[in-house]
Amino acid sequence: MNFLAHLQLASLADSSLLGNLLADFVRGNPDGQYSPEIVSGIRMHRRVDVMTDSLPEVKIARSYFRDDFRRVSPITLDVVWDHFLSRHWDSLHPQQPLEAFIAACQQEIEPQLPGMPERFQNLNNYIWPQRWLERYAVLPFIGEVLQGMANRRPKLSALSGSFHDIELNYDALEQLFWQFYPVMMQQAKDRQL
Repeated sequence: MNFLAHLQLASLADSSLLGNLLADFVRGNPDGQYSPEIVSGIRMHRRVDVMTDSLPEVKIARSYFRDDFRRVSPITLDVVWDHFLSRHWDSLHPQQPLEAFIAACQQEIEPQLPGMPERFQNLNNYIWPQRWLERYAVLPFIGEVLQGMANRRPKLSALSGSFHDIELNYDALEQLFWQFYPVMMQQAKDRQL
């Protein structure tokens, strides 16, 4: 899962939006570094990542990537799942338009940014004003996201090429998303994540 899915699942589970968004920027044990609510959100994010990576549907999705890109497929898929969530938001979260959900997340997270890791603060300087979460719905933007990640981290240069495998297997990936993501949403509502 990427940013949008983590925020939505956190919202459904009544978990810390900040903690769930922050988790990828925190290494090791977060206890004592952040409030218990934020720590709980960080831990939920980590559980969701482990759970997602072990899903049979995600394992099938990884097999759609050519050998050169299979190593980075978990990262690519995290972004793809956000694409499908953003694209199908009205069906999956009909009680609140995507733009309103994002605005509410931003309003809750931004006042808490002082004191957070610099890299996380930097992310927030882009994610909200550039409307990343809404733009995830447009497939070419996913290509831009992957290219940007590849540019920033040379060890992940294969991310840029992995976009072609998304295009080649788009319909199959979308079907897999529909098989597992609504189940995860229900698990979040039931506080099982």
